[in-house]
Amino acid sequence: MSGAPLPVGVIGVGSLGFHHARLYGTLPGVKLVGVFDTRAERAAEVAAQVRTRAYGSLDALLADAEAVSVVVPTPAHHEVGLAVLARGRHVLMEKPIAATQQAARELVDAAERAGVVLQTGHVERFNRAIRAAGPYLASPKFIESDRVAPFAARGSDVAVILDLMIHDLDLVLALVKEPVVDVRASGIGVVTPSVDIATARIEFASGAVANLTASRLARDRVRKLRIFQPSGYFSLDLAAGKGEFLRLKPDAQRQLAAGVTDLVKLVERVSLSAPDAEPLGLELANFVQAARGEGAPAVTGRDGLSALALAFRVMEAVGTPAALQRA
Repeated sequence: MSGAPLPVGVIGVGSLGFHHARLYGTLPGVKLVGVFDTRAERAAEVAAQVRTRAYGSLDALLADAEAVSVVVPTPAHHEVGLAVLARGRHVLMEKPIAATQQAARELVDAAERAGVVLQTGHVERFNRAIRAAGPYLASPKFIESDRVAPFAARGSDVAVILDLMIHDLDLVLALVKEPVVDVRASGIGVVTPSVDIATARIEFASGAVANLTASRLARDRVRKLRIFQPSGYFSLDLAAGKGEFLRLKPDAQRQLAAGVTDLVKLVERVSLSAPDAEPLGLELANFVQAARGEGAPAVTGRDGLSALALAFRVMEAVGTPAALQRA
């Protein structure tokens, strides 16, 4: 990476924003100029930990930074994002891109008018298991995902569909790459007034189907993805960052024609692996590359809008009251 370091900043340094700041400090070709948070004490604490400056105002940070991560609560994405884009700064907006589809569209439009990068923080695109499966993926026809976690206050102000399931909605859109023609879903709230457990069936134009389950009321964390395609079957453990691909052997059809039914003789197991790296670090490196004009963002603002739009279709299918959708 050539040229002067890209000056970057972080807006919002809660638990996730802290990690944005921490990782920016380790990336080549980057200068972390500082952080801003409406809680001045928190900004000062994080700045001291990552050895950078705590800015007293958003305007002051934007005067020095050319690109920023926006890691504020989702309801504030629209206001903060528009303020940053109005200054012509590149933005990595944490997921979901906004609280409503209209707000997301306005962010996308503002970025296009300003001619700057708007990247959405769907970090699972950089998961080690997803990266390892990439070279083998070809026309998925059936996808199953399970994403469950213990209850936590963070994210519980929105439906679990926006909090957790949206990761998998983004993944299936990226994997299938086709228009969605039907959405069916069910869900209930148990601990919060919103939806805490949900399941959705997504059908695509080609007939491909994705069945997704998300819950924030589990005892343990589980993030698993199963993908079926004509050439074989993937079993991916996103939490562990590993998986396997059971694919048909080159002579499988001939074997079947000859009457062979032993699955061991028809398929081979491919252990999937990719270089170990922190997904958030890879995401930030991709954003920096895009901001420097050296590549495209892996997850654009329009990708973030598409995932959000599908999430709202799921919530509509569940029957979530508009007031609980934060629409």
